[in-house]
Amino acid sequence: MPARFKPDWSNFETLFDYSAKRQEIADIENEMGRPDFWNRSEAAQKVVAKLKGLKGIVGPLDELSRSSDDLSALIEMVEEDESMAGEVEAEIERLEAVLSGLELKALLNGPNDAAGALLTINARDGGTDANDWAEMLMRMYVSWANQNDFQVDLLDRSDNEEAGINNATLAIRGPMAYGYLKGEEGIHRLVRISPFNSEGKRQTSFAAVDVSPEVDDTFEVDIQDKDVREDRYRASGAGGQHVNKTDSAVRLTHLPTGIVAACQSERSQHQNRATAWKMLRAKLARVEEERREAEQADKYAAKARSGFGSQIRNYFLHPDQRIKDVRTGHHVGNFHSMLDGNELQGFLDAYLQFRASGVTAE
Repeated sequence: MPARFKPDWSNFETLFDYSAKRQEIADIENEMGRPDFWNRSEAAQKVVAKLKGLKGIVGPLDELSRSSDDLSALIEMVEEDESMAGEVEAEIERLEAVLSGLELKALLNGPNDAAGALLTINARDGGTDANDWAEMLMRMYVSWANQNDFQVDLLDRSDNEEAGINNATLAIRGPMAYGYLKGEEGIHRLVRISPFNSEGKRQTSFAAVDVSPEVDDTFEVDIQDKDVREDRYRASGAGGQHVNKTDSAVRLTHLPTGIVAACQSERSQHQNRATAWKMLRAKLARVEEERREAEQADKYAAKARSGFGSQIRNYFLHPDQRIKDVRTGHHVGNFHSMLDGNELQGFLDAYLQFRASGVTAE
């Protein structure tokens, strides 16, 4: 086997606790075979999501182990027939891609990385362009999630009167959703010729992305009822007569921190309140996680700013198309492919590697 592809299976099996994960898969599959498994739908869905995450690690490990033997046989055949060298090279590149994916998953080891993600997008500086930009970002994350078989639910949305959104909150659920998306938190800056300016001038606009883990009821977050203000209001947008004509939407404000969680996607006020409380707990869990990070002070200082100099990523449509991450230096040249969700994974992977290396991009 060529020196460039010699994975140490024992190291990977130890790193991912391979034997324990295979046993856990077997236990879950036995549990799912019980006739009463789907009686508690929400709990069952969490079990299914956990199974998918486990298989996302064990499956590639099994594939690499099997393919290693096949590759050895191919290499022996090349010694007799050099015309097969291209086939060997292609197989090595494929296996290296699988291996690279596993190495990235090894970086998803934070306390909440396996959880779903609650992603909130707020329009910031830039007027109507910023509202339009916030909606473009929302569509980008939805497209990426759909491409990767994540479940997406729109929990809250406030439309701008002219165009775009003031803010929106998405629940993105699937294996390691929060681990992948937490690096998206920060200010996203867009430079383009404004479609809302009759003079065709270049406009810079900003949107803020906030990402929290979707924690379950077993996660302990200390919230005092007296510290939370609840407001009820009429839901906006489509959703049926009941949603639009009653004060079913719920907004919770955590007074000590100013953190807000709102939901209007459910039919009843009771359901919206329950979801809003879950969102509030998730946001406070994120605050606790940030406090444990070494860069806490710098991060909070950066989050407080808006506008020039505070962005984590720049998106350009004028004078040329390009997107570049300020932290990692990762960049692509196709703006529309990025907004279709096709290029986002490269930025997510680059941020994981950046965090692991501790190297600041120039």
